[in-house]
Amino acid sequence: MTEDRALRVRELLDAVRAEGRTALTAPEGKVIADAYGIAVPGEELARDADEAVACAARLGGSVVMKIVSADILHKTDAGGVIVGVEGAADVRAAFREIVENARAYDIRARIEGVQIQELLPRGQEVIVGAVTDPTFGKVVAFGLGGVLVEVLKDVTFRLAPVDPDEALSMLDSIRAAEILRGVRGAPPVDRGAIAEQIRRVSELVADFPEIAEVDLNPVIATPKGAVAADIRVILAESDPTQRRTYTRAEILTSMRRLMEPSSVAVIGASNEPGKIGNAVLRNLIDGGFSGEIHPVNPKADDILGRKAYRSVTDIPGEVDVAVFAVPAPAVAAALEEVGRKHIPNAVLIPSGFAETGEHALQDELVAIGERYGIRLLGPNIYGYYSTWQDLCATFCTPYDVKGGVALTSQSGGIGMAILGFARTTKTGVSAIVGLGNKSDLDEDDLLTWFGEDPRTQCIAMHLEDLKDGRAFVEAARTTVPKKPVVVLKAGRTAAGARAAGSHTGALAGDDAVYDDILKQAGVIRAPGLNDMLEYARALPVLPTPQGDNIVIITGAGGSGVLLSDAVTDNGLSLMEIPPDLDASFREFIPPFGAAGNPVDITGGEPPSTYEATIRLGLSDPRIHALVLGYWHTIVTPPMVFAELTARVVAEFRERGVAKPVVASLAGDVEVEEACQYLYERGVVAYPYTTEKPVAVLGAKYRWARAAGLLGGGS
Repeated sequence: MTEDRALRVRELLDAVRAEGRTALTAPEGKVIADAYGIAVPGEELARDADEAVACAARLGGSVVMKIVSADILHKTDAGGVIVGVEGAADVRAAFREIVENARAYDIRARIEGVQIQELLPRGQEVIVGAVTDPTFGKVVAFGLGGVLVEVLKDVTFRLAPVDPDEALSMLDSIRAAEILRGVRGAPPVDRGAIAEQIRRVSELVADFPEIAEVDLNPVIATPKGAVAADIRVILAESDPTQRRTYTRAEILTSMRRLMEPSSVAVIGASNEPGKIGNAVLRNLIDGGFSGEIHPVNPKADDILGRKAYRSVTDIPGEVDVAVFAVPAPAVAAALEEVGRKHIPNAVLIPSGFAETGEHALQDELVAIGERYGIRLLGPNIYGYYSTWQDLCATFCTPYDVKGGVALTSQSGGIGMAILGFARTTKTGVSAIVGLGNKSDLDEDDLLTWFGEDPRTQCIAMHLEDLKDGRAFVEAARTTVPKKPVVVLKAGRTAAGARAAGSHTGALAGDDAVYDDILKQAGVIRAPGLNDMLEYARALPVLPTPQGDNIVIITGAGGSGVLLSDAVTDNGLSLMEIPPDLDASFREFIPPFGAAGNPVDITGGEPPSTYEATIRLGLSDPRIHALVLGYWHTIVTPPMVFAELTARVVAEFRERGVAKPVVASLAGDVEVEEACQYLYERGVVAYPYTTEKPVAVLGAKYRWARAAGLLGGGS
């Protein structure tokens, strides 16, 4: 941002605010457009009909005439726009009509005059805009524009500012992307010019945080350029509240003591079964935690065979974590003592805070935490599990199966669903963490830690919101190149129906912004709870694909069709089988089978046919992933299929050929055991479904692309 440009815009915005306005007029918008190089048509302001005639004559040809009033945001609704006016008489008549319409629309509106604007040539109408999202801050938008914008809602979003490549990628992210390339003989538009408009708008809102919304709608895109026919700029009514932030080093230091503690205190520990303080202490002891465990209760000397302390301040030595199991009204006083003891982490299990309307009580905890430098997990949580430390700091059922999946949830109920799924599927986890009200610690803190944790191979997070979307994106971008991040974002139906002063603001529904920006961060978004859990379970099992060519080998034609549909639905590519590979497959399948892709070996084939075709799929370097469709027959029983598949896959992996292999097994109940056998040996297999195995393969591909391991976009 040049100093001169900044000064011009700063003076203008200060003047608008000094007048108590939040909306800029069209001429004021043009000042900003000119300062930032945003292409707009020639235009002048006419304060009476004579000036309007003179302005139109200078611009030449047909003009567009628009009311200029800081009190009328939606000019068309007020009858304040007339297009294609030409000739002195028509200009005079249009001037009178526009002013009369505006006064009829709002008799109190201050009217500065009428904008006389050069009429742009016909072209494709698109919208370029920006909005201040409560989660992600400044977000830039692009989509089809004009009258279609709020009907089709074909819009995509990115964090602002964007670089030229990211701006260009937005053109391919809308459903109607092909229109911009030219369809039915229409020439393609100037994509670079549109991308430059996007980039400049994103730069503007990043430079001036007080700008809440910007609309360029419509932008007329032609083969020769992209010009904004209208610009609308709206200022925020107040400055955003600044959230306390921590450096990456500070986060890792506190998280290490939380997840790998040497000493834990339980405030509110109890000898009485059925009390939360009893359950937490018993889980810590029975779970085998090797560090020090200190019960805290002023009314007891001994709890579950351990010395109890009246206060955490009485505990000798350092304590890494204080787990709270006292009623909400008693938490603040106990947290003060935790602060005086210099304990860096407080795990706040109690409910009765912001979730029940007690915001002041929760704010008090945050203030105490900031005063003493305590990081707060919760309140209103089930606790947390750190399995590699044998740490079970929760009042819920214990879990100790160690593995590479870290799971977090904002909800206690979802947390227990995670626990049950992990147990029944034997999914080993590195941690399960409840976040609850997220008064302090949230997903970006956990993501920063798990991204560095060598025992964590995949991170899955259930969330209802993000406190700091930009911090989360930053943490995700650092983590995704190393390991997958899966997110289940609840509340997809929460539409952006809030009051908005621009088309962009009206279109920026919560989920629309979340969806695009999570994708921009390289995060895999799961459509449902079971999907999130299955992705988390499968991704560490599947090898990373080395290319896009997928081949389906199936014993049932019907399964092959459904598997093909699933491949397409998940954005994957069925390989076009070259003639030599087609001939090789045909050597192993009966004449009434079908080569091509899917390769249909038919259901009556013996185990040798399955084995031969799978071997061929793994041995040919042009094939990058296999999808297997099995049909239960007596000729090849389920466990026979499972054993031969696992044996062949293991043989190739020992030789350094590690391709993702997923399988769909259709048949009687024996296929359930076969799937479990395959899963335990690195083949992701599911009974009774063709959708699920391909969905997890699709998730693996999405991560590989986001991590830059396949090339192309995410």
